[in-house]
Amino acid sequence: MKLLALGAPAALVSLLTLSMVTSNAPQVGYTDTPQLPGQEWKVHDAHRPPPPVVKPAEGANLGAPPPADALVLFGGKDASAWTAGGKECPWTIAGGAMEVNGGGSIETREHFGDMQLHLEWASPAKAESTSQGRGNSGVFLMGRYEIQILDSFENPTYSDGSAAALYGQFPPLVNVCRGPGEWQSYDIFFRAPRFDGDKLVAPALVTVLHNGVLVHNNQAFLGATRHRDLASYAAHAPTGPIGLQDHGNPVRFRNIWVRKL
Repeated sequence: MKLLALGAPAALVSLLTLSMVTSNAPQVGYTDTPQLPGQEWKVHDAHRPPPPVVKPAEGANLGAPPPADALVLFGGKDASAWTAGGKECPWTIAGGAMEVNGGGSIETREHFGDMQLHLEWASPAKAESTSQGRGNSGVFLMGRYEIQILDSFENPTYSDGSAAALYGQFPPLVNVCRGPGEWQSYDIFFRAPRFDGDKLVAPALVTVLHNGVLVHNNQAFLGATRHRDLASYAAHAPTGPIGLQDHGNPVRFRNIWVRKL
C-alpha cells in the first residue's frame, strides 16, 4: 500500500539507494577470523553488535583510596614498581600521572595471582584517529590476559576490542566510556587459572567495573590474549606481572593499587 502511494519509480529508487548505502557502509572488524567457541561470532567480528551505551555516574570510583592492605603501584610520582625489559620505567611522569611515550610497554616488578586491581586511565583529549587507533592501550593480568583500554566514546570498533573488553573474546556488557581526555576507572577482581601439571583445571575468571558499572560478571577468559586468533591456555606459573601496553597512543595512568587475594 505504501509503495503504491509513493509511486513505483520513487519507491524503487528509494529501495535501491538504501541497498547501496547499506552494502557500502564500512564494517569495522574482520570476517576471516576463527569462530569463537560457544559463541555465534568470530574473533573481532565486524558484524557483532556493539555494547549498549550507558552514561556512568559523575566521578564514579575516581580517586578511590587504597585499602590498608593494598600495594600502591603508582601514586602519582614514583614509578619504581614498574619496569620495561628489566630497566626503569621510561614513561613520562607529570601532573600526578604517567603517560605512554613510545618507550615500550611496562610491567610490575612484583608478580601477582588472585587480585583486586584498581587503576585510572585517560585517553588523549584530542581524538585524532578512529577505531583501534584512538586511545589504545591495555592492562594485562599475569602478563597475558588483557582487558582492553580504548577511547570508545562515539568511536565504532569491533565489539570485542572496545573499552573494557576481554580483548578478542568478550565485549563488555555495556559501554560506559567517558569522553576523550576524561579520567576513567577500572576495578578488576581476578582469579588466576589453575593447572595440574600441563592440564587446565579451572580457567581465569574476572569481574570488572568500568566507571563503577559492572561490565563483566565472573567471566572466564578463553585463554591468553591474541590478536585475530583464538585465545588458548598453556600452563604457567601461579603468579605473573601486571602489564600496561604501549600501543602508540599517549594514554595516561594514575592511582594504581592492587590487593593480593
